[in-house]
Amino acid sequence: MTAARAAVEILKREGVTNAFGVPGAAINPFYAALKASGGVHHTLARHVEGASHMAEGYTRTHPGNIGVCIGTSGPAGTDMITGLYSATGDSIPILCITGQAPTAVIHKEDFQAVDIASIARPVTKSATTVLEAAQVPGVFQQAFHLMRSGRPGPVLVDLPLDVQLTEIEFDPETYQPLPVYKPAASRAQIEKALAMLNASERPLIVAGGGVINADASELLVEFAELTGTPVIPTLMGWGAIADDHELNAGMVGLQTSHRYGNATFLESDFVLGIGNRWANRHTGKLDVYTQGRKFVHVDIEPTQIGKIFAPDYGIASDAAAALELFVEVAKELKAAGELPDRAAWAASAQERKATLHRRTHFDNVPLKPQRVYEEMNRAFGPETRYVTTIGLSQIAGAQMLHVYRPRHWINCGQAGPLGWTVPAALGVAVADPEATVVALSGDYDFQFMLEELAVGAQHRIPYVHVLVNNSYLGLIRQAQRNFNIDFQVNLEFENLNSPELGVYGVDHVKVTEGLGCKAIRVTEPDGLLPAFEEAKKLAAEFRVPVVVEAILERITNISMSGTDIASVNEFEDLATEPWHAPTEILPLT
Repeated sequence: MTAARAAVEILKREGVTNAFGVPGAAINPFYAALKASGGVHHTLARHVEGASHMAEGYTRTHPGNIGVCIGTSGPAGTDMITGLYSATGDSIPILCITGQAPTAVIHKEDFQAVDIASIARPVTKSATTVLEAAQVPGVFQQAFHLMRSGRPGPVLVDLPLDVQLTEIEFDPETYQPLPVYKPAASRAQIEKALAMLNASERPLIVAGGGVINADASELLVEFAELTGTPVIPTLMGWGAIADDHELNAGMVGLQTSHRYGNATFLESDFVLGIGNRWANRHTGKLDVYTQGRKFVHVDIEPTQIGKIFAPDYGIASDAAAALELFVEVAKELKAAGELPDRAAWAASAQERKATLHRRTHFDNVPLKPQRVYEEMNRAFGPETRYVTTIGLSQIAGAQMLHVYRPRHWINCGQAGPLGWTVPAALGVAVADPEATVVALSGDYDFQFMLEELAVGAQHRIPYVHVLVNNSYLGLIRQAQRNFNIDFQVNLEFENLNSPELGVYGVDHVKVTEGLGCKAIRVTEPDGLLPAFEEAKKLAAEFRVPVVVEAILERITNISMSGTDIASVNEFEDLATEPWHAPTEILPLT
C-alpha cells in the first residue's frame, strides 16, 4: 500500500475516528487514502488554524480522545502553529499532519515549501518531515506514543508528496500501539507528602488540568473527602470537583478567581498541588502566594517541579497514579484513627463561600455583563460544556458561572488566542453531539474566526454561542488604565447598513445569518433568559450554531489584580443582599 494509506490505517488502529482539515495539492494523496480507507469522519474547516482548534476542542472533551488536524504544505502548516502552541501550553495531545513539496525540491524554494518541522519544533513534543516512505509507520506509531506519554502534548508529522505516494510493505492487521509511559509516585513519596499534609493545620489541595488529563477527578474527590481537605481548582482544573461540593473552596488568582477562593488560600498553611503548573495568572506575585505556607508539588513532568518556585517536596508522577496511592494511604491512616479532623477548617472555607460574593444582579440598559452570567446560570444546567478562550468575557465567566463536572469547562488556558472559541466549540460538539455546548466570547474573539460558523451550518453541528458585545477590546482597555491611555482598543463605528446598532458597528446577527446559522440579539436584561431558552430550541431544531448577542454597556471593569492575590480590585459594588447574587452556589449569609 502507499505510505499515505499506511498512515491512515495507523490512525484508525490508534483510535482516531474524527479529523478536521483543509485539503490541498501537497496533501491530496493522504486525502485519497482517507477516502479509500473509510472509518475516519472528516470535517472540512474554513481556515486551517480553525481545524487545529477544532482538534483541540475534540481532544479536550473525552478522556483518550486525540484530535487530528490536516493541511497542505506551506501556509497550512504555519496557520496551525497557533493551535500547536495552544495545545502544548495546556498539555493537550493533537496530531497535526501536513503535506510537503517533493523531497527533491524541498530545498529549492518550491511553491509552498517551508521547513515546517523546524518552525513547529518549539511548540510540539516532536515535529518530523519524513524523508523515507518506509519510516512513515514508525513515525506515526512514535507520534501516538509521544502524545500519550509523560506530559501530553501535540506532534506534527510532515509528509512530502512523493513520500505519500511511495508503495511500502505494511501489515495493518498486526499493528500494535507502543506502550504508554507515565511516571508513577512511590508509596514512600506519598507517605511523606501525606505526613506533611497531616502536620499542617489549614491545608489545601490545588487541582490542576493534569487531574482532568489523567481522568482522575473521582480519585481527587475521594482523597479530599477522606482527609477533609478543601480543594482549589485551577482554571484548567475547574470541574475536577463540583462547584457545589462542600470541599470546593473556589478558584484563586489575579483574574479568574473567586473572592472566597483567594481569602481561603491566604488563610492556608499548606498546599498540595497536583497536576498544576503554578501559572502566573493563578499565583500572582510569588512572595504573597508562598509566604507562610509549605508546598508539595506533584506533576507528571519532572522538569516542571521547581520551575516557578521551589516546593518543599516534589513528586514526579501522573496525577491518577499519585492519587490512587494518596487514597490508599489515607484509608489506612483513617482506619488507624491517624487523620486530623479538618471539619472546622473546611467549614470556615464554606463560610467565606457564603459571604464573599460579587454582585451579578443589575437591571441596567445597556446590559452589565454580570447579569448575562447570572441568567446563563439559570438557563444552562450542570451538564453544560462551556467553551471559551480569553478576554473580559472569559474572566467574568470564570468568576460567575458554575461548573460541576470535569471537561465541562473547556478553556484555552496558556496561549489564549483570540478566535479559538468558535472552532473549539465545534470540535467539542463533534466529540459529544448530544451535549449542551455553550461557547462564550467577547465581540473581538468572535470576529477573529467567525467564518468557522459556516462549518457548523454545513456539517449540522449545533451549539449555543453567547456573544457579549461592548464593541471594545475590553481586557486590553482595562489594562491600559495603568498607562493612562485608551488607545486603539475601541471598535465602534456607525454601520451604514444597520443604523439601529448605533455605534456598536458590526451587525453580528446579519453576519451569523449570512453564514447559515441562527442569531438572537438581546438589549434588555429580562430578555436574556428567554433568548437562551429559544437558542437551545433553535439549535435542537435546525442543528446549527445559534448566537445570542448581548449588547453590553461600553465600559465595565471586571474584578482583577495586576500584582497579587491579596489586592484584587473590586471595581463594582459587592453583594450585600441575597438578591444581589441570586445564582451563587451558597446563598449570601
